[in-house]
Amino acid sequence: MAKKPRITVLQPEADVPLERFDAWLREGVRITLIDLATKDVPNLETIGDGLLVLGGRTSVQGEEKWIGQVKDLIADAHAIDVPILGICLGHQLVAEALGGEVSVGDERGPEDGPFALTWLDGATEDPVLGAIAASGSPVPMSHHDVVTRLPQGAAELARSEKYPNQAFRLGSAVGVQFHPEASPELVQYWWASEHKSKETTMLDRMKSVDHLMEPACRTIAEGFVAEVVDNA
Repeated sequence: MAKKPRITVLQPEADVPLERFDAWLREGVRITLIDLATKDVPNLETIGDGLLVLGGRTSVQGEEKWIGQVKDLIADAHAIDVPILGICLGHQLVAEALGGEVSVGDERGPEDGPFALTWLDGATEDPVLGAIAASGSPVPMSHHDVVTRLPQGAAELARSEKYPNQAFRLGSAVGVQFHPEASPELVQYWWASEHKSKETTMLDRMKSVDHLMEPACRTIAEGFVAEVVDNA
């Protein structure tokens, strides 16, 4: 029996894990997880059939050595049409790696919790984002930095009331500012850590709409797996 295709997942920070995506992705592909706090950025030749870059509190314009290396890897993978999915910080890294711009600590403020998106022309036809765009589901948000200019030629696919460029595609690369991998409990943990609070208001808000978000977010994992398999 032929082996499943393999993707490399880059994880910048331990408390921003694959979480729900782990099981969803493993239904169709094998995963090599690279903890960037302890391991080197892999070479293009070793990433397999796809690349997924997770989020984190690190700034896309920070001085960590791995940031520039990840951007170079994204650009090299994109040049040979490797499927790429960037989530939150990963979305921002993909945008900058391909020529876009990011605002760090944007003055318009953060977005935390479940948010509605406006999906734009072409979103419902996208092989990775089409199903969630058609669903109309809210999405889990947790971010302070934003993509302010997309790379040349990129298609903006979603925006929130506050921010444009919540999702985009450029060739084989897709970026989403929101966190489709995150459970209500994980978003609560991030919010409580940020605000040093024991309140569970965020958890209640997330759980109240998770019956919509969980199946909609799963379609992103499934769409990315299908794209990887088709291109393997």
